[in-house]
Amino acid sequence: MYPPHLVAPMREDLTSVGFQELTTADAVDAAMANAEGTALVVVNSVCGCAAGAARPGVKAALSLTDVKPDHLYTVFAGADLDATEKMREYLLPYPPSSPAIGIFKDGELVHFIERHHIEGRSAQMIAQHLEMALEEFCEKA
Repeated sequence: MYPPHLVAPMREDLTSVGFQELTTADAVDAAMANAEGTALVVVNSVCGCAAGAARPGVKAALSLTDVKPDHLYTVFAGADLDATEKMREYLLPYPPSSPAIGIFKDGELVHFIERHHIEGRSAQMIAQHLEMALEEFCEKA
């Protein structure tokens, strides 16, 4: 597990823009059971592609599009082990991946961006991809 002081700024990178941190398996189950509408889920990570592409891409997509998910959730791989393991059950049939980004509609996974779709891509590319997905699956605000 990563030390809390190491992951704190990486957590804040998403919570500062409205993401709710899910730190236990029970919190994941409760959030997903009550996630009517759309939910954007980010499996956060300490890796470079999370810092350089995933988190900035997610934040840019949310600022660029007029459509917003009803819920913003995040779990932190390598820090919140039980929560991440539980969220990965909701992300099946995809294999464990971090960072990763999922969009759920009424509890059903409808779009997933795996680590190999994040690595080697810029934050702008992630933002464009996610913006298109949000416009497809989310209601206009």
